[in-house]
Amino acid sequence: MDDALMQAPLFSALDAEAAVALRASMVETLAPRGTIIFNEGEIGDHMYVIVGGKIKLGHASSDGRESLLAVLGPGEIFGELSLFDPGPRTATATALTDARVLALGNTSLHPWLAGRPEVAEALLAALARRLRRTNDALADLVFSDVPGRVAKALLELADKFGTWHEEGTLVKHDMTQEELAQLVGASRETVNKALADFTQRGWIRVDQREVLLLSVDRLARRAR
Repeated sequence: MDDALMQAPLFSALDAEAAVALRASMVETLAPRGTIIFNEGEIGDHMYVIVGGKIKLGHASSDGRESLLAVLGPGEIFGELSLFDPGPRTATATALTDARVLALGNTSLHPWLAGRPEVAEALLAALARRLRRTNDALADLVFSDVPGRVAKALLELADKFGTWHEEGTLVKHDMTQEELAQLVGASRETVNKALADFTQRGWIRVDQREVLLLSVDRLARRAR
């Protein structure tokens, strides 16, 4: 059993035997970079667990503008709203990198929810965390300036994808500049200006699709 899989809310509440049984009921999909797992507005009846790679969740406004709601990695789930409200998808899920995901249909999961309350509790906790992050993001749009939101986004990406580096924390986020701007909720020019300022101050070093955090403490203070 993959370590990433055992970190997922669905599996962390199960013993080893039950986890193996649940895994057997899931369908694995290999999604090359750019693959759309599902589109916003589609009727959904599956949830997904990321085993490898990164998935981005995006939303398009009526005038064609796009925003990124989240970038998810191994052990995280998405599409879970369909388990409790099988209506239209509220976001488009796209493979940001080559990814491996496991799909679980509503009909396969319902017996687990009915027979094991701990599974339902784990999923509800995951939904609560997602709602809390959404509320925080809305508050940031109202109360934080763009540099503050950029600093906070870099720290959150570091928590998920950061690795040790002799000079700091290396974050391979795999996003283009435009995608990073969509995640922050600002224009690419404004986000690039903030990144350039952080670089000049010696807080970060930017490379293509990755950033080296040299001063996490200063970024944390700027994110407040």
